[in-house]
Amino acid sequence: MSLKWIDSRELAIVLSEQFPDIDPKTILFTDLREWILDLDDFDDDPNHCNERILEAVQMYWIEETE
Repeated sequence: MSLKWIDSRELAIVLSEQFPDIDPKTILFTDLREWILDLDDFDDDPNHCNERILEAVQMYWIEETE
């Protein structure tokens, strides 16, 4: 399964599994973007990312950790 920018919840789940010691409330969007781009299953245009997408991923990641 390939992940796209629109897969905010799925991206958050994968990130929470790969980075269990990271507090998603403290991450920088620049780091978050790079971590998503580095995911093996991620396959989307890096230029289609924006702050709203990163905020959604962060929100879902916070939900996953609570």
